[in-house]
Amino acid sequence: MTRDRAHDDERLAGAYRRGNEMPEESLRDWTRLIGSFADRPAPAIVEVGAGTGMFCAAAARWLAPSSVVGVDPSAAMLAEAVRHHAHPRVHYVRGAAEALPVRSGTFDLALLSRVIHHLPDRPRAARELARVLRPGGAAVVRTTFRERLDALVYDYWPRLREFDRERFPSADDVLGDFAAAGFTVLKVTSFARPVAEDLRTYHARLITRPQSKFGHLTPEEFEDGLHHLAADARRELATGPVPVDERYDLVVVTAP
Repeated sequence: MTRDRAHDDERLAGAYRRGNEMPEESLRDWTRLIGSFADRPAPAIVEVGAGTGMFCAAAARWLAPSSVVGVDPSAAMLAEAVRHHAHPRVHYVRGAAEALPVRSGTFDLALLSRVIHHLPDRPRAARELARVLRPGGAAVVRTTFRERLDALVYDYWPRLREFDRERFPSADDVLGDFAAAGFTVLKVTSFARPVAEDLRTYHARLITRPQSKFGHLTPEEFEDGLHHLAADARRELATGPVPVDERYDLVVVTAP
């Protein structure tokens, strides 16, 4: 698995962690939804593309797993995970989605959150998930399909929508890759929860450019979008705070 080379940058890894945290209640709701697809108590969980470990630690807190393994190719991301999202039940390991450094048939539940578009070889990654999951184990893909690019961020930086339309897979792409690896589709849905309590908080989060795709904007484009977001945040002071929701698509498949 490869991420953008920028993810190996320690500064970006720290900005990514801070910029992609979510309110406690939203994180709990997402974690419990993901965990609901495990078909046995105390599941063994692997997160592929674990990044800075937010969901690994959340799974350990709320899902009572037997173990959680977070796999990511970026040493900088994993250093942030160990520093900020350590837990006795969580083990972080460096590795690629196409060659997971774990034993076959080990896991009951696999999570790929906001990472499927980074994978250079999705069919091979799907086959690896089929290998490491026990028969009937579930893989949960949390992503945004190119048909449904509706996040608030595109209102302020519309060129990011053009960029994401090129790099994000379609629903048919993802379902086809997993079907070819022998998986059975269990559920295709979407789910939305607040990522910030108001626009001021959202602005403070994005000022650090917490995602590598912001690097595709010129400094002028980035500052212009940030200026408009700051103006809307100031207007919100008069009308009262409104939580900023983010919706993600969810594909759940079961292993052969």
